[in-house]
Amino acid sequence: MSQLPELIKDLAIILSAAAFIILVFRKLKQPVVLGYIIAGLLVGPNFKIFPTIIELDSIKTWADIGVIFLLFGLGLEFSFKKLLKVGGVAAFTAITEVTLTLLLGYGVGKLLGWNDMDSLFFGGILSIASTTIIIRAFDELGVKNQKFAGIVTGVLVIEDLVAVLLMVLLSTVAVSQTFEGGEMVKAVFKLAFFLVLWFVSGIFFIPTFFRKMRFLLNEETLLIISLAFCFLMVVLATYVGFSPALGAFIMGSILAETTKAEKIEQLTKSVKMLFGAIFFVSVGMLIDPAMLVKHILPICAATLVLLFGKPLFVTLGALTSGLPLKISIQSGMSLAQIGEFSFIIATLGLSLKVTSDFLYPIAVAVSVLTTFTTPYMIRSSEHVYRGLEAMMPPQWKSALTAYSIGAHHITEISDWNKVLRSYFINMVMFSVIIITLIIGSTRYLEPIFLLYGGHKIITAIITLAVLSPFLWALAFRRTQRQAYASVWLKSSKRGPLILLQFSRVALAVLYIGFLFYHLFSPLIALENMIITCIILAIFRKKIQAFYGKIETTFLANFNERDSATMNLTPWDTHITKFELNAQSPYIGKSLIESRMREEFGVNIVAIERGDFIINVPNHENHLYPDDKISVIGTDEQLSSFKIFLESTAPQIEDATHNISLHHFTISKKSSLVGQSIRESEIRERTQGLVVGIERNGERILNPESDVIFESEDKVWLVANEKRIRQIIKELAAQF
Repeated sequence: MSQLPELIKDLAIILSAAAFIILVFRKLKQPVVLGYIIAGLLVGPNFKIFPTIIELDSIKTWADIGVIFLLFGLGLEFSFKKLLKVGGVAAFTAITEVTLTLLLGYGVGKLLGWNDMDSLFFGGILSIASTTIIIRAFDELGVKNQKFAGIVTGVLVIEDLVAVLLMVLLSTVAVSQTFEGGEMVKAVFKLAFFLVLWFVSGIFFIPTFFRKMRFLLNEETLLIISLAFCFLMVVLATYVGFSPALGAFIMGSILAETTKAEKIEQLTKSVKMLFGAIFFVSVGMLIDPAMLVKHILPICAATLVLLFGKPLFVTLGALTSGLPLKISIQSGMSLAQIGEFSFIIATLGLSLKVTSDFLYPIAVAVSVLTTFTTPYMIRSSEHVYRGLEAMMPPQWKSALTAYSIGAHHITEISDWNKVLRSYFINMVMFSVIIITLIIGSTRYLEPIFLLYGGHKIITAIITLAVLSPFLWALAFRRTQRQAYASVWLKSSKRGPLILLQFSRVALAVLYIGFLFYHLFSPLIALENMIITCIILAIFRKKIQAFYGKIETTFLANFNERDSATMNLTPWDTHITKFELNAQSPYIGKSLIESRMREEFGVNIVAIERGDFIINVPNHENHLYPDDKISVIGTDEQLSSFKIFLESTAPQIEDATHNISLHHFTISKKSSLVGQSIRESEIRERTQGLVVGIERNGERILNPESDVIFESEDKVWLVANEKRIRQIIKELAAQF
């Protein structure tokens, strides 16, 4: 009989320990993440009572795969569209928290008597929260569909992007012993460049690939293909200098824009859970009781920073960005830990030989301790909010509420700003595509042609043929036509508008010259550039038509699975999607017969039936099996509705079809004053649904149709985003 490899024996020990612990923790109703860490401690090299793991390096590799699967799953649940919807709040909160935590960590290190480099890396270690631990804790505690969880997820994604820049900054400071601003700017541009490139190319090719191969995609082939995409992106991200976890997340986000997202998530769930368990067990293996005693003071100091300082910084950032107090506190207390990126930063210091050996063990110990405390911090966040609210003076609460409402007030974007934003997006997107094609052509295509006796002119012709639609789009593609026309009518803006258009054409010509400069001498490059511009001008109509087909395909893919997140509001309301099975008590009933509003206080804002979507359905719409209903309400209302519904279908937070929340204030002279919601016909005029009224500091959530409007009422309504934007001017003029 052949000898069994040690790796298989180790896996048997890991999975056996994890299986036993998970049964115990399920019985005790405790988060299984903690159980996995305890299992790792018991089978690790520092605990000799039970069988011990031997191949630690191999287990580390399996744990790295676990991180990849966890981040891939996160990307599937949180697409780029969702990130854009909460991007402003998430970015401001994340940057505020990372900056202040890094500074506090640096100060703590100096107080402990450490040198500058140890203190700086210590601050970096404490500044990045653990995505895997938080997402797993959300799953275990059942809060994944609550409003604050979406904010935390957005902050985590921004933190991962910031972590990449932070590692570049720390590496630069460590090597040069000075701050190199140029390297930091370079890293920012590099990250932005590849994010745009990966997102645009992924959205263009992957949904098209799935559509072409749809007759061949059974569960097995879809699983293998999606995992192949995931690991190819992991390899590509690592090749260009980013973390494997970031690559996995990006591919998950791209696949989240396809119609196969739910199926891929379902197929990969078991694999993700398996490798995730191995990851958390491997974290427990790193616990050394002797190390805990030796470095108890810095471990305690770091833990206090994470349990008190970091939640405070997140809460301040969230409040400043306009979130209400409850959501801010819940978000802050969810981010009080460190994890995988902190380990990477600690390892970076060791590999550069600029930090002391004790820094990595401290990071591991603090990570383990805060992993234990994370579920309890999340669970107690609402109690902390209630206690703080009870102690706050009334004027403070009123000020916070007014600030939160003001931060989310609808503002009319000027036509000039629309044109500028369109110009910037157009320039960035097509510049990234053009630069990528030019570099790819000169670096890879040209050597191949030269190897087989070709000429550089062949490379130039092929490259220009591929570039031509994107060069046309960069120079002449026009969006926001109505805004452009409005600006053109203003004589004072015509000069700047002409200058913008000229700069676009000049940039396209510059890229043509850039290509020829790399292939020929400067004189020949100039001649060919002029000839090329003439040829492109002659065939501009055909090039424009060809680009139109490319853009149509991209937009079709981009909107294929449109599940955008609702804009966050000062109230504790949000949208959750439920899928109705055949046994649901609502099947066959109209919305008015279902009495959802009367019994649970919730409203249905969209019904998705296959490829058909009903936005803001009326009370006569009926519900059928497999309908996906987007329901708005508070956490408590949605939780009660979920329990009653007893649906086994997956729930997707904040999923609507181009539905968003808006509000306006009724003036004293408005014709709405004295009318009921039904009499005002506001539903018909806006194609929307009134979901709230704020009156004299009180909030009426999901009001009945006979509620009378009063002056100074703040009216909140859910409506189709395109429709509501068209009537903002009308509402502003009347109200």
